[in-house]
Amino acid sequence: MNLHRPFRGTHAVAAGVLTPKMLRGPRFHRLFHDVYVAAEVKIDLALRSQAAYLLVEGTGVVGGYSAAELLGASCGPRDAPAEVVIPTRMRSRPGLLVRAGVVPPGERCRAGEVLVTSPLHTAFRLACRLPLVEAVVAVDALTHQFSIDPWDVVRFGYRYLGAPGSGQLPEVARLADPLAESPMETRIRLAIHVDGLPVPVLQHPVGAYDLDMAYPDVLLAVEYDGREHLTPERARRDLERQAHLTEAGWTVLRFRAADVLHRPWMVAAAVRRALAVRGVIAADRVSAPRRGR
Repeated sequence: MNLHRPFRGTHAVAAGVLTPKMLRGPRFHRLFHDVYVAAEVKIDLALRSQAAYLLVEGTGVVGGYSAAELLGASCGPRDAPAEVVIPTRMRSRPGLLVRAGVVPPGERCRAGEVLVTSPLHTAFRLACRLPLVEAVVAVDALTHQFSIDPWDVVRFGYRYLGAPGSGQLPEVARLADPLAESPMETRIRLAIHVDGLPVPVLQHPVGAYDLDMAYPDVLLAVEYDGREHLTPERARRDLERQAHLTEAGWTVLRFRAADVLHRPWMVAAAVRRALAVRGVIAADRVSAPRRGR
């Protein structure tokens, strides 16, 4: 029994691996009722989702943000609850979101040892229930990971005509782009779109590098700098990359998480100013940032 993955406490005790007293001690972390993991294991959405599956194995599946996470298309908040879909009565609890329903065999698949909703089913459900921006973020992540046409999500929805939230599916598909490589890239792109600015080209190649978003005609790039850019090795590679882009005549606008998540209008304003300077849009269209969009 691997104690560094979620396990049933009763199974560990029955197998003679642990005692009830050991489970109550500091060596193990209780994730859900009768579900534990070794205390030194990092607890994240993927781990909590694996743990939640042990509660419904044989009757339900993992869905929503949890399914996306286990499918390699991470798009949810770090503190999102683990989500399961189960036909029998079961209550949600802190850290666990339970949805009632039956997922047909053709709409589920395996992610490792966990049964999850399929990429299309997952994209459909998230696109229906989330606000527009977050819905596009989810569809971008899943369509990118599995090379799916966003309009296939709309067509999939024909199986569930009248489903709550399905009315926004065409708009989600229109705004989605499978070339987006991260949720933050999607949010930046949508901030630009909402501001009425020209849509940038995604993953534009410049020599050995791909730019997150670019306006190639005016050599302007827009990129997201995440935490991974703070490591010494990544910082060194970023300097080499920046030197290459500068030599090629490119200007790069970089944004951090706080701007993208909390001040998207400032992101759009910076792009707007840069486009105006380069004559892409009229200078008189540049005004003070409009908050709350």
